[in-house]
This record gives sequence, structure tokens and C-alpha cells, in this order.
Amino acid sequence: MKRSIFALISSVAVLGAALAGCGGQPAAKPADHTQQGQTQAQSGTQPAPVEKPKEPQVLRWNLHSEPPSGDPGLAEDTTSAAITKAVFDGLTRIGPSGKPEEAVAEKIDVSSDLKTYTFTLRDSKWSNGEPVTAHDFEYAWKRALDPKTASNYAYQLYYIKNAEKANKSEAKLENVGVKAVDDKTLKVELENPTPFFLELTAFQTYFPVNKKVVEGTPNWAGDAKTHLGNGPYKMEVWDHKSKMVLVKNENYWDKEKVKLDKIEFSMVEDENTELSMFENGEIDWAGSPMSSLPTDAMPALKDSGKLQVKPVGATYWYKFNTEKPPFNNVKIRKAFAYSINRQILIDNVLQANQQPAMAAVPPTMALNPDGYFKDNDQETAKKLLEEGMSELGITKIPPVTLVYNTSEGHKKIAEAIQDQWRKNLGVEVKLENQEWKVYLETMHAGNYQVGRLGWSGDFNDPINFLELFKEKNGGNNDTRWENPKFKELLNQSATEGDPEKRKAILREAEQIMMDEMPIMPIYFYTHTWVKNDKVKGVFQDGLGAIDWKWASIE
Repeated sequence: MKRSIFALISSVAVLGAALAGCGGQPAAKPADHTQQGQTQAQSGTQPAPVEKPKEPQVLRWNLHSEPPSGDPGLAEDTTSAAITKAVFDGLTRIGPSGKPEEAVAEKIDVSSDLKTYTFTLRDSKWSNGEPVTAHDFEYAWKRALDPKTASNYAYQLYYIKNAEKANKSEAKLENVGVKAVDDKTLKVELENPTPFFLELTAFQTYFPVNKKVVEGTPNWAGDAKTHLGNGPYKMEVWDHKSKMVLVKNENYWDKEKVKLDKIEFSMVEDENTELSMFENGEIDWAGSPMSSLPTDAMPALKDSGKLQVKPVGATYWYKFNTEKPPFNNVKIRKAFAYSINRQILIDNVLQANQQPAMAAVPPTMALNPDGYFKDNDQETAKKLLEEGMSELGITKIPPVTLVYNTSEGHKKIAEAIQDQWRKNLGVEVKLENQEWKVYLETMHAGNYQVGRLGWSGDFNDPINFLELFKEKNGGNNDTRWENPKFKELLNQSATEGDPEKRKAILREAEQIMMDEMPIMPIYFYTHTWVKNDKVKGVFQDGLGAIDWKWASIE
């Protein structure tokens, strides 16, 4: 799913997510709407009692970073994904059952060969009252695939016929297998049967956008005044790096299910400040999945019984830039990966029941539950380091720079690993932190040696973690690593109908990836948070994605 900005998540790992922003203002308390009773009528009759107006339901939350984008075609991190899910609706939506449910699509027909989907749309509207049509979906998907759009998530549409070719300028967009037959009918042709396709249609890259707005207002998605969605909420305020306010969308097709009148987001970067805001009653939720809790606070929160912990399908990892020395040498990469003690890191720094990661794919969809290497394998690490330096013709590893996005949790993890690499490998490591949006740009541009990211699954299938590294210049790769056999196996898995054979193919692919180590898995995420007991119905799926559609304040 998304790049995760936090050190709790997840995934990516994941859960891995977002970090930026300056101090947000505390949310104002709802005004007292108590009305005065009517005076007795001159006739002496007693007036009917006046009901007290219902108090607005306002949820107050903190975003650890500003969303880099409110455009579903460009959103690529957990913060942007959560906001776009609140203000958009896809053909399907992952419901409280954890399964995809009909959303804008009222009816879904699938051909006998499982390659053609026909979606019949219900009557639904944009937040400005205009009708949502099948043409909006066709336009949105082809826009994301258009190379000019430069969507880092375009590959998530590659399951559609000719989508990959179009994104690589090898076919015309008009030949992509998505077509609005009429306003209420969308026909989609796939390259191969894709069992998780209805999960994908609940994902942000598959959301519709309004062509007139997109083409008429270049910055439409970055300003509340011009932002247009079709989801449970609509954007009322976006004061960049300060606050965001979402309000109930009166034009949403399923508005009866939406109980909240408003969601007020502050944007405070410091985890300790966020926890203090929660304890002072200024926000109703602190921690995952939109932020993280201070690691130092974990023991006390556990003892108090307030801490909530949920394992999620996400992996926290460091990426190596395989084109920059010394990490252009596979033995050096493996030495760095083998030399750290993940369990000590979890026990002494993270303290939230995470699981050491010796694989890329998390336990919810594991291909090899035992992993592909040993944690804290100092002997092998030192041997590989010596061999790698010999191959590079050097006798000492020059100082290495480790970059991470601003977060107290990421900083503590980086400092612990910095210390382990110094003691175990004799390597000096410089640490550098950057604001989230800038950090993503740094990673995409390859201007780093080692960088922190996580990945939380977009759907519960191993391909979602492996396909990130299929293409050297893929939107979410960043490592510049590519392997022909690895690519061949991923392609082969797409056409294998036998689940066990497919799993074996993907396991072989993950083995290649761990043998060449373009990433260093560190731990599998858990989400940790504290909340006001009055907050109900906030849905988090098994991959860590959050949805406020069914939330309420009791």
C-alpha cells in the first residue's frame, strides 16, 4: 500500500508512514448549543418542551505529517492514503468485515474466465452535487497510467489489459482495458485472472477523479476550496503544515452510515507533544496509524492498560542505494543486514511486541515463515564484509550516511543501528533527518546511501511487497536494484492458477531478493495507540489502513 512514515507500523515495514508539519492549534471545543426554554404563553398554557439540539460529533486527531497529496492518482504514503480514503469512494470499499464491499458499484459481474469485470454504478454524486459516472473512473485510471502524470503507483493498475504497456509508452492509452460503456457501466478487461482485483478497486489509485476539475485547476488537490471528492467526507479547511478539517459530505450516497459531523486534524510532528495533547483532552486519539507513540512511554502505557496493540501486514526496512559505493557490492549489503540485533532493538527501543524481520513479506502473507537469514549473525557478517571490501579494493569502509524522515522513533532506531554497525563492523555512520515530503523526493531521486522506509500492504498478497522491486526505475523501488530472474518469476506468478505453485514461485523470487539484499528488513509492524473511550467504529484493516466512514463519538 503505501510508504509508511512511522516507526511503529508498518509498512511498509510499513507501517510503514508520514512525518512533517509544525505545531497545530488545539481543536476548539464544540460550542454550547443549549437553547433557552420558551416563556409561558399569555393564555396560561404550558409550552411544549424544547429539545436540546444534538451536539455535533467532532473527532479530533493529529497527523504526524502533512499529506504530500490529496490527489488519489498521486498519493503514495499512509497519510495521503488515509485522507483520500476519507474524501473519495471507489467501486468497492473494504468494509468492517475486512472484505471488499460494493461502494460506487452497485452490481459486479465477472466473466467465466475471470478476466472481464462489468461494474454497474449506483446513483452517486461528487461533493459539489454533480453525478459520478463511469467516465470518471475511466479517465482517472488512464490519467494515472499516462507517463506525463508520473504516478509512482501506476504499476498498481498493471493488472488491466495493456496498462503496463501504456504506462511505458509501448501502447496507446485508448487501448487500455477500461471502458465506460455508458454513464452507469464500466467494463474492465484484465491481463490475467486476478483474485484480489476487487481489493484493488478499493485502493486510492482506482478512485475516480473529476476531469473538469483536474484539467481546469492544476492545484485542485492541494487546496480545500478546489478539492473535489465523492467520499464520506469533504475537505473544508487545509492550512498547510498546521491543520485540516473534513466535514460530512451531504452528497455522499451512503451518508446515513456516516455519524461524524467533522474531523479536525492538527499537524504536530513531535510524538511527546501529541501524547500530551491526548492526555490533556485536546485530541481523541494518539499513535498509529497516522503517527506513533513515544517509545519511552510504552512501558507506562502498557502498565496503565490504555495501550492498544494490533499486528499489521507491514514491514519496516532500510533501503540500500545499490548504485552507490559501498552498497553496490552485495556482500557489503548482506554484512550490514546480518550484523544487527533486531530482537534487542525491539526489546529495548521499540517495546511494542514487534517481530524481527528476516524476510520482506510480513507474517499475514508469509512465503517463508522462518526467514532467509539469521538475526545477529556476527560471524557471517564480518566474513562478508572482508570479502566485499576485497572485491571493492578497499581496506576500510568510508563513513556511511543513513537518512530518515523526521520522527523521534525513527531517530532512536537509527541511533541504535548506528551504534551496532560501529561496534560490530567498525563502520562510522552519519545520521541525517528530513521532513517527510522532502525525504520522499530524496529517496526517489536516489540521493542517499541508506534510507528508512516501511511498507504496509495495499492488499493481502505477497506480490504487493515483491513487485515494488521488479523494475529498477519503478516508482516505489528507490534501490536501483533489478534482477532478470526475479522479474521473470513475478511474471510467471501472474499466470499461475494453482495457489501452491504460485506461492512456490513467489518464494523463489523472495529468496533471490534476500540473497541480493537491496533492502534490509528490520521488523514487522504492530500498530500501537491510545484513544478516548467515547470514540467508536474507527476501522483498521489487517494491513493497517484506517477508515473513518463508520466512526462515531458516543
